[in-house]
Amino acid sequence: MAEPILEVSGLVKHYPLTRGILFKKQVGAVRAVDGVDFELGRGETLGIVGESGCGKSTVARLLCNLERPTAGSVRFRGEDITRLSGRALKAVRRNIQMVFQDPYTSLNPRMTVGDIVQEPFEIHPETAPKGDRRRRVRELLDVVGLNPEHVDRYPHQFSGGQRQRIGIARGLALRPEIIVADEPVSALDVSVQAQVVNLMERLQAEFDLSYVFIAHDLSIVRHISDRVAVMYLGRIVETGTDTEIYDHPTHPYTQALLSAVPVPDPEARERRERIILTGDVPSPADIPSGCRFRTRCWKARERCATEVPALAVPAWFRPAGGPAAHDSACHFAEERQVVPPEEPPPEHGLVTV
Repeated sequence: MAEPILEVSGLVKHYPLTRGILFKKQVGAVRAVDGVDFELGRGETLGIVGESGCGKSTVARLLCNLERPTAGSVRFRGEDITRLSGRALKAVRRNIQMVFQDPYTSLNPRMTVGDIVQEPFEIHPETAPKGDRRRRVRELLDVVGLNPEHVDRYPHQFSGGQRQRIGIARGLALRPEIIVADEPVSALDVSVQAQVVNLMERLQAEFDLSYVFIAHDLSIVRHISDRVAVMYLGRIVETGTDTEIYDHPTHPYTQALLSAVPVPDPEARERRERIILTGDVPSPADIPSGCRFRTRCWKARERCATEVPALAVPAWFRPAGGPAAHDSACHFAEERQVVPPEEPPPEHGLVTV
């Protein structure tokens, strides 16, 4: 991996659950993020994937310091930005920008496109002389593939894909080093998704950007990411290069996710074993003991209920003929079989089709 520009260690975000109207009493907590560790290299794209509610978007907000963590640190160039405030935090935010999920609600409908893209210059006036900002806005629109002459139009006059390009232009305005993209293409049509992802790849090479790319679409994540982290119930359960994760998944949750990815080849689709998880995702306010995936896992044993698996490479496991093993939070990562169709699945386990 390239030199780390962002280091996340022990990141935790809990939201208190309270009872009462006048005299509120905390009765628990929603453990949205519960101990996340990763690094982001300079010029690298880290993809974070997982089901809805696993904590991906909360991680995005914590990285941008839009929320304060309950515990842990986010170090940018070696400095813990979670402890900053005022001018120091404002200076860091110039270098870590965010592209939001919904291009329809993330743009102010009462502002023109020019005003939206120019707004970062108003907040950080030292980044561009006042008389030069309009020219910079037009350049940014041109960079993301929009007509600079449309600078005075309003968001409702653009398509969904064009609006997301406006959001990307706004994120690029201050020339950041890191862009956190929170499901930036999930609200777009498939054909438009490809255009936006290709645009982000081109901009990464042109501006030497580092991306944290959050999504639930595994195909898109594989296309754009150098490394992938798989999240489940507030924790990373597997991490490695895109090739390692997609060709040699070791965690049962990752195996189940990848088995659901559409395959265009009918013959390959017939040969592939489809894993269907049964049971619901546990509530983040009531996390299972031990391994938090055990209530839906076909490999679950007594050890899984009492011992939390570490995110590490098992010393005894190396994929035969494959790349070096990667980190997996599973006690039985070496076991790749699934429940045979003729056997009844265990309670809260899985079935195969």
